Amino acid sequence: MSALGNIIKKEMKELLTPATILPIVVMAVIFGSMGNAIGGIEEELKEKPIIGFINEDTGTLSTIASSILTNYSDVVFNSTDINDKQAGLEQVKQHDGIALIVITQNFTTNILENNPGEFEIYWIMKGAGLMDSVSSGVVEGLISTINRELSKELIEGNTSVNATIALLPTQKVETTYFKGKEMTGLSPGAITGLLSSQSTMIPIIMMMIILMAGGTVISSMALEKENKTLETLLTLPVKRTSIVTGKITASAAIGLIMAVIYMFGLGSYMQSFLVCQEISILQIMA
Repeated sequence: MSALGNIIKKEMKELLTPATILPIVVMAVIFGSMGNAIGGIEEELKEKPIIGFINEDTGTLSTIASSILTNYSDVVFNSTDINDKQAGLEQVKQHDGIALIVITQNFTTNILENNPGEFEIYWIMKGAGLMDSVSSGVVEGLISTINRELSKELIEGNTSVNATIALLPTQKVETTYFKGKEMTGLSPGAITGLLSSQSTMIPIIMMMIILMAGGTVISSMALEKENKTLETLLTLPVKRTSIVTGKITASAAIGLIMAVIYMFGLGSYMQSFLVCQEISILQIMA
């Protein structure tokens, strides 16, 4: 029993080295930082979004929409004239706001005539980080709340609108201002998703190169020693740093090739899901 205990102690001492402990400490720090970031997101969600809005319509349904925006947002600009759009955008920017929302003319009439009411949303995107997408998500939630309340009003009022409009009475026309550029038809969430999907590829490829290169170098050294060629290699008039550098460079090149092949296969795999999803959507619409 004592022999077994001594072996266990010996193995634990050999395994508990800085090389094994340091990665765990680093991961703990990373997860702690992520926890703090999530805490910041919770605080962001509790605050009212800063917006401006222009209501060009005087109908009852637009009044419901305006009431929700006023009660659940910090409104820094309010108008009924679309010509004030530029002034509204400037006011929202000055107050570090998120968006200017325009309730278009004939909003109520269009819904009652079985056409979706239209919101024009002009997003002010300050960055492509997680907090920016959270802020825009809060406003998206307000639009969803408006849709629910309008649906409730249409159903309880026994209006003659069809089921499609009753369930989703509005539609959005979105424009995002990001780094001095005007992007029509894009929301901050779509832009953030696009940027994050592209920026994620490089770290994954780099990680695969490091893992493959490290594993290949270790395997190469072990193979040299097993085949008794390492001693011969070390006796040649070549610096040891050159030997190690050559092995690392060759392994990194092989790792890059393997990473590209892997990412190509993964891209094809993910694309197949998108194709299946598009086919399903087309079948549902048919």
